[in-house]
Amino acid sequence: MTTAIDLYTWPTPNGHKIHIALEEMGLPYNIHAVDIGAGDQFQPAFLKISPNNKIPAMVDPDGPDGQPIALMESGAMLIYLAEKTGQLLSSDPYQRAITLQWLMFQMGGVGPMLGQTHHFRAYAPEQYPYAIKRYTDETTRLYQVLDKRLGEVAYLAGDYSIADIATWPWLRYWDRQGQDMNAHPNLKRWFEAIGERPAVEKGLQVLVERSRKQPFTPQERDILFGAKQLDRRS
Repeated sequence: MTTAIDLYTWPTPNGHKIHIALEEMGLPYNIHAVDIGAGDQFQPAFLKISPNNKIPAMVDPDGPDGQPIALMESGAMLIYLAEKTGQLLSSDPYQRAITLQWLMFQMGGVGPMLGQTHHFRAYAPEQYPYAIKRYTDETTRLYQVLDKRLGEVAYLAGDYSIADIATWPWLRYWDRQGQDMNAHPNLKRWFEAIGERPAVEKGLQVLVERSRKQPFTPQERDILFGAKQLDRRS
């Protein structure tokens, strides 16, 4: 019997990546909610697992050679889980490289840039027109890259893979990013197909009751974006 993975998470795009992957791969897991608005990510016990105080993070009691392993960084976790199960990451060197290429595109481009777009359009305490335009335009460019790629293949690496799982949650709120999904028909086709997968639907239910429905309070904003990011680490 497979030992359950302990997953430390919150219902964010990066958290949903791992929820979806675990569901797709059929791995058992225990959820440990890390309320990032309340500052749970700065607790000493969590920092031992995730030194960068970010979710998601996980502990697999049945790691390499049967030894426990703690991991942070969602991209590293996706690769680890794919290799552990032999799923969603091809063993063929060419196909593996293509998959990792698009995974890194998400990690280095889609996640950081769309995250900044969300921040300056919705969370920044003041409106900064230059920042809003700069990141919204870059988000549009990334959508165009994805749309072009998905006009050539069904999924980012050809077959459904961890690259798709990594990217999809970041596009759920395309309207908040100043985007029109109808302007990217290939991307829209891909987005809707993935959204209909049972494992994706189930993964999105993890901690759904804790999903943000109200604006950040001043205290939460300070914890997430302000001086407390440094104060809590000192």
